[in-house]
Amino acid sequence: MNRETRRSFLRGVGGSMLALPWLESLAAPGPAAAPLRMAHFYVPIGVVRRGFFPGEADHVIPEGNLGNVMTSLGKQDPRFRVQPLGELTPTMRPLEPHRSKIALITGMDRTFQQGTDVHAQCASCYLSSAKPYTVKGTAWPLDRTLDHLVADTIGRATPFSTLEFSCNSHKDNKESIYFDNISWYGTGHLAPSIRDPRTMYRRLFSTAEADRFREVTSLVLEDARTLQRQLAVADRQKLDEYFEAIRAIELQMTRLETMKAELATVRFDEPTEAHLPRGDYIRLMGELMVVALQSGLTNVATFMVGPERWDTPFLYESLFDKPRSHHQMSHNQTKVIDDLLKIDRFHMEQFAYLVQRMDDIAEADGTTLLDNTLFTYGSGLGDGSTHQYNDLPIVVAGGGRRVQGGLHINMPEGTPLANLWLTQAQVLGLPWDSFADSSGGIDAWVA
Repeated sequence: MNRETRRSFLRGVGGSMLALPWLESLAAPGPAAAPLRMAHFYVPIGVVRRGFFPGEADHVIPEGNLGNVMTSLGKQDPRFRVQPLGELTPTMRPLEPHRSKIALITGMDRTFQQGTDVHAQCASCYLSSAKPYTVKGTAWPLDRTLDHLVADTIGRATPFSTLEFSCNSHKDNKESIYFDNISWYGTGHLAPSIRDPRTMYRRLFSTAEADRFREVTSLVLEDARTLQRQLAVADRQKLDEYFEAIRAIELQMTRLETMKAELATVRFDEPTEAHLPRGDYIRLMGELMVVALQSGLTNVATFMVGPERWDTPFLYESLFDKPRSHHQMSHNQTKVIDDLLKIDRFHMEQFAYLVQRMDDIAEADGTTLLDNTLFTYGSGLGDGSTHQYNDLPIVVAGGGRRVQGGLHINMPEGTPLANLWLTQAQVLGLPWDSFADSSGGIDAWVA
């Protein structure tokens, strides 16, 4: 759809700032390639290595909430470089339905710059990977992050060049901004993330009529009826499905607000937000991210599941009967190993849910949203207990014909994480020869 046609369409649906999916009936003649996107799903505190990495299990591992067990895995050959993705480990098992569209990339390292907190640096510098001691005037090796650099190319035509999501619902702000943000405009210049679903919804889908906010989809659908005669059957169905997804998000947020109001009347030791169901909250924020990518509001997004090091507990519904601090648990790994494995599995389940959502959304050219999105699961720590910066847990989903799925790529020891960021930028069409402390690309991954 060209810019003027799209603008006229939006003007004809009541002036609502509600972006629509791409519709073939209103597109310019000829095949239109779906836009390329990039999204990052950041997990704090690292992972329990024996549950995530192939070959590192040395005992029987509980299978999350399934009540099953998996016997220890065989040791992996550290000398291999590329092989088909083998049996998925317990933490990665939620990705089983998508194994052909994911790549496990091991051996990626970052270098720690002495003088700053290990947790703060692993989060804030995750997407910049600047060479230690090269950024002047700051104790942090923190430069402009990958998302903003990539958005300079693939985000110029979208309403939001980038969008920053966070699932930290706490209000205590006990740590500095470096523990709670992975997106930066530049050194010392934070790209603030949005934590509240209602705030993000209003940013994405605001209307001029505040009193009609809750029925925004009804308003748009009513004004869009005149358009239906111009649309092909497939586009009518696509439009209906899109607005139904928006309405479902509105209903989810209404339920979430009702729950907040109820919890606010109860006395807890922790902030009331800590008692909101983590899965519902994360998935609702994730749905907002998916819709933003689908509708063309942005092509670049970051999604931080939780903050680094905060000891304020969350209640992980269906996992525990009381709030738990992920950070405190990570420093008592030998005693609470099974509970930490449950949290790792829980985070992977949320990532897998969003992978499925992206793969269910068809694009105009017959591909899916996932096919046209590099969606990366990762953490700035390889292990939350030892605080190691080497061998980070990285899974990349999507990418379609541009990268190869169904692989386990094991990089040589000492390979900079920036090699992956360089490769992703090149896949997205940026003519980079290097990025931060990179030493080359990951050729085995590129199709």
